[in-house]
Amino acid sequence: MNSRKNILSWILSVVILITFSACAQQEETLQLSFSSKGKVEYKLDIDEETFLDSLQYRSSLFFLHETNPELGIVKDRTAVWAASSIAATGFALPVYAVGVERNWMTREEAANRTLTALNFFLNSEQSIDAAATGYKGFYYHFLDMKTGKRTWESELSTIDTGLLIAGVIFARQYYNLENETENQIRETASKLVDRIDWNFMVIKDAGKFQNSICMGWYPEKGFHDMGWIGYNESILLYILAAGGNLENPKNSYQAWVNNYDWRTPYPELSHAAFPPMFGHQYSHMFIDFRGITDYYMKEKGIDYFENSRRATLVQRQYAIDNPEGWKGYDSLCWGITACDGPGNSYNYNGKEFLSYAGRGTSGPDLVFFDDGTIAPTAAAGSIVFSPETVIPTLMNINSIYSPKGLWGHYGFFDSFNPTLDWINNDYIGIDQGPIVIMIENLRTGLIWNYVMKDTLIQKGLKSLGFETHN
Repeated sequence: MNSRKNILSWILSVVILITFSACAQQEETLQLSFSSKGKVEYKLDIDEETFLDSLQYRSSLFFLHETNPELGIVKDRTAVWAASSIAATGFALPVYAVGVERNWMTREEAANRTLTALNFFLNSEQSIDAAATGYKGFYYHFLDMKTGKRTWESELSTIDTGLLIAGVIFARQYYNLENETENQIRETASKLVDRIDWNFMVIKDAGKFQNSICMGWYPEKGFHDMGWIGYNESILLYILAAGGNLENPKNSYQAWVNNYDWRTPYPELSHAAFPPMFGHQYSHMFIDFRGITDYYMKEKGIDYFENSRRATLVQRQYAIDNPEGWKGYDSLCWGITACDGPGNSYNYNGKEFLSYAGRGTSGPDLVFFDDGTIAPTAAAGSIVFSPETVIPTLMNINSIYSPKGLWGHYGFFDSFNPTLDWINNDYIGIDQGPIVIMIENLRTGLIWNYVMKDTLIQKGLKSLGFETHN
């Protein structure tokens, strides 16, 4: 009898344990509700597949070659004088994984490169010293390629740290094998993510930027006088901060949303405007915004993915209309974003030309600066939003301008100006990254799939009031 009771008791315990486990799994599933929708539903033909293979591979080589292998940091650009960009380094981490998935490099090599970079950032100096690498878990925008120390008197940058950390979050999800290197990647990544003091960067002074996340901090003069408000690339920052230790994340997010600029430059293309195209791409490289919406976009009846699609089509329509009369602009040659330009030594009908500038347009009534300079990354980084228009554009640009010198070792050079018959001779890391990452998101959803799994991302989205929608 006692034996029978023991058996029944054991069975009951097992049933309870199974029930509890099932409930726990169900609760975890409910908590992790913002899953990626995976690759974009677009059928590539053979010619498109071949072209994207070449463009993606060539662009990825920048991150393999323009690095300090001992520190793992990546150059801002190919110029010999260039420093390291922490954002470009953040982009490199998923680019390495793309290389693994595309059989361009081994998983072991990618993991070692990743761990080298993570160890550098974890062990580099965090202090108020002007020659440190970072402070309060944030990092300086530009670092010396040889020493990893702050250079060019750059700011402790919130957005560039955010883009670096987005890559770190991808890495801690992607490298999920049980071996020494990948275990260390996950452990080191979590330490980097957890030590950021988001509250340090919240603007507390009354005024337009109150409660927003500050753009940066300088050891010589303190905080930057502006915060991140209005729609741009920094929505990622608010998600990261809300998933981290930010107090009152909804107050900060409210300061951000309150300054959106909703415009209708063309019929059916109303959107939260930001002229340079990169502002509609950088956060989307990591966050899959399809099917999720905050209160602002819910009222507009769209999500942020659709917002970026419309911004992409606005730029294309602007090129078709071509109000400034620049040569080359049309439905298959467009894309205005921050990039290099010809510089002021050129003159064309009294027009002004700049070197590096935050070019951009959200329609004819909202232009940051347009001097006829086109950047391939502006279209390529939007490939997930409108592949049916972006891919023909990239292939057309390649057909016409690559024979003239636009194509080099790392794929498309950063920019060109058909009006002046000018082609850049440099590559920029933060422009190469979106090409590789967004092509992969189109084809497989790789970066989205892993980043959206992360509990910090899930918490951040929930804390800011994001909801799923059909």
